[in-house]
Amino acid sequence: MSIETVKVLYTATGTAEGGRNGTTLSGDGLVDVNLSVPKAMGGPGKAGASTPEDLFAAGYAACFGGAVEFMGVKNNLKAESVKVESAVGIGTTESGMGLKVDLTVTVKGLSQADAEKIVALGHAFCPYSKAIKGNVDVSIKTVVA
Repeated sequence: MSIETVKVLYTATGTAEGGRNGTTLSGDGLVDVNLSVPKAMGGPGKAGASTPEDLFAAGYAACFGGAVEFMGVKNNLKAESVKVESAVGIGTTESGMGLKVDLTVTVKGLSQADAEKIVALGHAFCPYSKAIKGNVDVSIKTVVA
């Protein structure tokens, strides 16, 4: 499988210092987060701190939702609203560590079949989904509100 050439439209930057028990900062300064390894993973679980998985979950949810909305409009199936809840789990694998993602997509204003159609199209279109395809177990549940 070859890698597609990307015509870059926007570049985000970020810096992390201190690894999982440090800090991370976006280039524009809007994301400024203290990090801590959760107690469930043997870390200190510092209050008021986040994890890389929290940041990935939020980013993936936003990207996925945008992709679903875009594909809805493109296919004349515009939803009233799309809400994506993303749960990113981290744990051990046979070869080290890995991620698992569970997405719940709530679509308002479409039938179940049409909602499932735009969610599937959004998954195929979403850059985050493409980036982790074949490397991360992703489950998707589509709910009609």
